[in-house]
Amino acid sequence: MIMCNSHRETGSPGTMSTKGQEEEEEDYMSDTFINSLQDIRPGMPMARKIKESYQKEEKHKEANIKNRQRKIIEVEKERRDTKLNEALGNENKGFALLQKMGYKKGQALGKKGDGIVEPIPLNIKTGRSGIGHEEMIKRKAEENLENYKRKIQTRKHAEEQATDDFRMRMRNKKEEIKLKSDFSKSQRACLLLDEQKGISTPRELWYWPKLQQETNEETEEDDDDDNITEEELDVLDKLQILTSYLRGEHLFCIWCGTTYQDEEDMVSNCPGDTAEDHN
Repeated sequence: MIMCNSHRETGSPGTMSTKGQEEEEEDYMSDTFINSLQDIRPGMPMARKIKESYQKEEKHKEANIKNRQRKIIEVEKERRDTKLNEALGNENKGFALLQKMGYKKGQALGKKGDGIVEPIPLNIKTGRSGIGHEEMIKRKAEENLENYKRKIQTRKHAEEQATDDFRMRMRNKKEEIKLKSDFSKSQRACLLLDEQKGISTPRELWYWPKLQQETNEETEEDDDDDNITEEELDVLDKLQILTSYLRGEHLFCIWCGTTYQDEEDMVSNCPGDTAEDHN
């Protein structure tokens, strides 16, 4: 019993020290440790702060690369400009050969001395396109501009033509309405003047308004022939024929609205036998 107790007493300090070490170490199963880890599984969304820091770092890298490339280009340009601005010396093989053939610095080239004095300028090609590509782009741009101007001109011409056609249609429509109005006035005047003279039947069926025409057996028999003649005439032809009848038979002008005493009076006072003469 004593040994057991002593063993228990000696063993208990060791047990306590082991528990203390376990408490000092992190608990890998605790929520604190799990939440502190970044979830790197594919498809899982990043934390907002981590994502922003990652994007900021990427932008910083891109800016450094661009700055480095810009510096390299600037350094190359400075070196190139420096070399181009330097005068040719004896170390240049081409210049040395020219001097052996009698060339002097500042002298023009050629047997007669009418050539160039300055060296041919150096055109540096910085792009990655082939030779002639810029000329092709310029030519295409000019062609596109010409095509655009041509389309604008064609569209403008089409609009002007459409406007002219519309104006012509409206003018023709107004003239047609005016002709129909004058013809209707002539029919009514013909009916009134014929009745005043005791004429019961018009010379032609269309001389009078259709609602006022008498429908007897004689007119029905001759209706077919009259319709054929009427259909062959347009409003202008009918108006000219009817006004000529009114002027010759009744000495009446529909545009003057006057019945003249005799033919001499009509010739003297009436401007003419058309609507244009009365404008």
